[in-house]
Amino acid sequence: MELSTEEVLKRVIPWEAYTATKLISGTGLQLLRRYDHRQPDAKAALLDENGVAYVRLFLGILRDITKEDTLEYVLALFDEILSANSNRARLFYDDSFADEDVYHPFLRLLGKRKWFVQEKSCRILTCIISGRPKHIGQGTKSNEAYNNALKGLVHWLCDQLKRPSHPTRGIASAVNSLAMLLRESHVRKLFVSRDGVQLITPLITPASSQQYIQLLYEATLCMWLLSFNDDAIDAISTSHALPRLAEVARTSTKEKVVRVAILTLRNLVNKDNLASKMVDIDLPKIIQNLKLKAWTDEDLLDGLTALEDRLEVSIKTLSSFDKYKQEVLSGNLDWSPMHKDLPFWRENVNKFEDHDFQVVRLLVTLLGTSKDPRTLAVCCHDVSQFVQAHPSGRQILLDMKAKNPVMNLMEHENPEVRREALLCVQKLLLRPKYASFLQS
Repeated sequence: MELSTEEVLKRVIPWEAYTATKLISGTGLQLLRRYDHRQPDAKAALLDENGVAYVRLFLGILRDITKEDTLEYVLALFDEILSANSNRARLFYDDSFADEDVYHPFLRLLGKRKWFVQEKSCRILTCIISGRPKHIGQGTKSNEAYNNALKGLVHWLCDQLKRPSHPTRGIASAVNSLAMLLRESHVRKLFVSRDGVQLITPLITPASSQQYIQLLYEATLCMWLLSFNDDAIDAISTSHALPRLAEVARTSTKEKVVRVAILTLRNLVNKDNLASKMVDIDLPKIIQNLKLKAWTDEDLLDGLTALEDRLEVSIKTLSSFDKYKQEVLSGNLDWSPMHKDLPFWRENVNKFEDHDFQVVRLLVTLLGTSKDPRTLAVCCHDVSQFVQAHPSGRQILLDMKAKNPVMNLMEHENPEVRREALLCVQKLLLRPKYASFLQS
C-alpha cells in the first residue's frame, strides 16, 4: 500500500535517541519538541519566528540520518511547509546558507527506490529552485550548487517522462514540476537540450477524465512556455506538436486547456513556415468553429482573433506548392489535403523539376531515412502521385534509385506504410498506361 503524507506525519519519531547518538544537538531537540505534531497555526508561527533554524535542522537530519521512517517524515514536513506557503522557499536562501549546498540532500534522495521519497524530493526541489531570489550573484558557491541541482533535477524529470518510476504518478509529477520550472529561460534551454520537446509532445492529446485533463493542461502549458525558446521552436516544427495542439483546441471542453493551446499556437504562428503548416492542418476552420462558442476568457478570445488574422495572410501569400515544399523540407509529412488532391499534382507537376528535382530527391531520401510511419506512408503516396502526373516520372524515380527503399517498406510493421509502398512499387514497375488504373 502506498504511503500518504497524512499517514507519515502521524508517526512518532524518537528524536531523543538521535540526541543520545549526537546526530541531533540539544538545541535541535528543543526545536523539534516545540514544532512536532503541533497545529498548523502554531507551526506557522514558529517558522515566522525561527524558520531558518528549522530549515537548517531538517536539512541536517536528511544529511546525517539514514533511517527510512525518519527521512520520509522530514520530507513530509518540508512538503507541508512549502505547500502551505511557497514563499517559505526563501528560507533556503538565507545568507547563512551561502557556503552550503541546500539542494544536495533532495537530489540524492531522488535516486532512492521508494516512490514516496522520490516524489517528495522532486516537489521540494522544484519549489526551492523555483523560489530562488533573482538577486543572488553568479559567482557564489551556492550558484554552482544551484546549477548542479537544476541539471540533476531536469535529468531526473526527463527520465520520468521516458521510464516513469510510478505507473500512474511518475509522468504527472514530472510534468507538474516542469510547468513550474520552465518559466525560467535557462531551464527551457536545458530542457530542450535533453530532447524535452519530443518528450512532452506525446502528452498533448485529448483527455476525458479529470486526472488526465489536468495532465493535458500542464503538458500544454509546458509547450506554451517552450514556445518562447528558439531552439524549442525548431524542435516543435519537426514534431507532431502542431496537429496535436490543434486537435486539443478543437475537442477540449475545458476553457483553460483551449486557452493555453491557442496561446501556444499564437506564439508559434509567426515563426519560420509554421503558419503554412497550420493552414495545412485546417486550423483556420477550427478557429472559426471555436469563435462560435461562448468563451469568457479574454486572452483566449484575443488569441483566436490574432491567429485568424495571421493565418488569413498566410493563405493569401503562400501558393499550394510553396506549402508542399516546406512540408517536405521539414522532413515530416502528414495527410494534409493537397497530397490527395489530383488537381494539385496536375497543376504543379512542372514545379517538381525546379532545382534539379530537389523536392523529388528529398522524397526519395525520406523513403530511406525517416523513422516516422506517417511520413513514410505519405512519402510513398506522393512518389506514386509524381509517377502518375509527370510524363517521365517513372524513369526519373528509377534513375534516382527509389525502387529499393520503397520495396523495403513493403515489409514495414505499419499496415498503412505497407499499403502505400505496395501501390508505389506497382506504379514504379508498370508502364504509365497500366499504372493509371492503380488509384489509391
